[in-house]
Amino acid sequence: MTQSSTTANLVVVDHPLIQHKLTLMRRKEKSTAEFRALLSEIALLLGYEAMKELRTELREIETPMCKTMQPVLAGKKLCFVSILRAGDGLLGAMLDLVPSARVGHVGMYRDEETLRPVEYLVKLPADLAKRRVITLDPMLATGNSAIAAIERVKQAGAQHVSFVCLLAAPEGIANLQKAHPDVPIITAAIDEGLNENGFIVPGLGDAGDRLFGTK
Repeated sequence: MTQSSTTANLVVVDHPLIQHKLTLMRRKEKSTAEFRALLSEIALLLGYEAMKELRTELREIETPMCKTMQPVLAGKKLCFVSILRAGDGLLGAMLDLVPSARVGHVGMYRDEETLRPVEYLVKLPADLAKRRVITLDPMLATGNSAIAAIERVKQAGAQHVSFVCLLAAPEGIANLQKAHPDVPIITAAIDEGLNENGFIVPGLGDAGDRLFGTK
């Protein structure tokens, strides 16, 4: 089981394996392949936490020994929404856990002068109102991109939305909770804060660049 601390719609998953792998990811000498693999491994553990409240129902199956009633997933189906481009680093592991989930994408890039998000793509399933939506982005820095993406998801009809990230800054948490107080945040760690360029410190650099080798 994962270990976690929860306060006011904020869950920090502090499992020792997550913290160890996160430390490895922070090291600047890690290769793109190693960074990508570690992110996927942590995403699996975050996924279990993010989906722990999914409902189940009993169905009859037959084992090699006998017929029995056993739990299967029930209720609202899932949609993972990746906030491009770095969100795709979490997406693969989430789909490994729930291959039947739908996938949406919201493309955002950050204006380096204003630190505001600039939208360039929105592609979402038509039935979001019937689905639990988990939005994905490794970094919650200022929170501006997450806020804008979640607003888009809600405009498309989503009523049950959560946000999963690898690292969060206190500023980003505060901004996201103010804009979307109904959206739970699941993260592996909360860092010290933001530098003058809006990057998380100590952080791990630009997750997208490190994930795709474009640094």
